[in-house]
Amino acid sequence: MWQSLDDHQPVFIQIREMIENEIVEGGIKEGEQAPSTNQLVDYYTINPSTVLKGINQLVDEGILYKKRGVGMFVAEGARNQLLQARKEAFKEEYVWRMMREANRIGISNEEVQEMVRLMKGRDDL
Repeated sequence: MWQSLDDHQPVFIQIREMIENEIVEGGIKEGEQAPSTNQLVDYYTINPSTVLKGINQLVDEGILYKKRGVGMFVAEGARNQLLQARKEAFKEEYVWRMMREANRIGISNEEVQEMVRLMKGRDDL
């Protein structure tokens, strides 16, 4: 989980996305404890309120829940909730753009399907 932070987006969003990625990829399973605010603050030497902002968003969305005095834990159904949100974002962000360009340059739906099938078979994915 401990990837480096960069300047391309706010730190609290990067913290949030790191935790989300760990849940989606199975690094942190439902019911398991998420990294604590103190661990993240110590590792990245960032302000605790920055970490809390990212974590609190996940709590507000029901991805994490707090156990008083113990820490943050991954909620049941969190992985599925994140996957559904990412699939919807993928559709809106990538598929819509791809289909708009395909329509613009005259690529049929069948040709797009064939291109996607061929791309899914590539070794470099």
